[in-house]
Amino acid sequence: MAARSYGQYCGVTTAVELIGERWALLIVRDLLVGPRRYTDLKQGLPRIPTNILSTRLKELQAGGVVRRVPRRNCGLVYELTAYGRELEPIVLAVGRWGFRSMGEPAADDVVTGDSLTMALRTAFQMDAAAAHPETVYDVHVGDVALRAFAGPQGLRVVQLAPPAPPVGGVLPTGEPDLSIAAGPGIRHLISGELAPQAAVDDGVVHVIAGDTTLLERFAATFHIDAAATSTLAV
Repeated sequence: MAARSYGQYCGVTTAVELIGERWALLIVRDLLVGPRRYTDLKQGLPRIPTNILSTRLKELQAGGVVRRVPRRNCGLVYELTAYGRELEPIVLAVGRWGFRSMGEPAADDVVTGDSLTMALRTAFQMDAAAAHPETVYDVHVGDVALRAFAGPQGLRVVQLAPPAPPVGGVLPTGEPDLSIAAGPGIRHLISGELAPQAAVDDGVVHVIAGDTTLLERFAATFHIDAAATSTLAV
């Protein structure tokens, strides 16, 4: 458990003590994509000090959120326990909530394969995807390239570049239905602030290959209304 105690007997307090320390939730975010070696986690969180990464992993293990297990050809890896995986809808909801306040990126902000994967999962709209046969999208943001399979069966995302960690699975073959490149401004397409054609006209999104009309489907499949307000009653 984390060393800090808030001295309150409450489920929210316990949750914050488990995953509220600096970097802890980002470690969980990356492990939701898949098991990772220590070096993979460090690479995906380039600003985290090594001593803090080690400490957070020990705390998350002690709290039953993360475990360390051997994997063939990979050595020891960290993965979420069943209890830890229950955080997935919470992390996705936090991502949607935070999306509305992101603003413009700082000059030294980075996008990683895991962070972009979780961004797509955060924005994924099952109803829109289920209305069409499975569609394959390649999404390039900076040095990161992902292949997303979206359709009635849900969403599957595979990292193409940089090379995914060896525990990340087998690279897909074949060509995507649509391949696009974008910078951080892609959030304006995902939020609906920019229509697909306007995003292309403004240079926010570049169509590399495939059927350009599928950009409309992409925008419907990956969407977060940045202006939405909560409808939960108090």
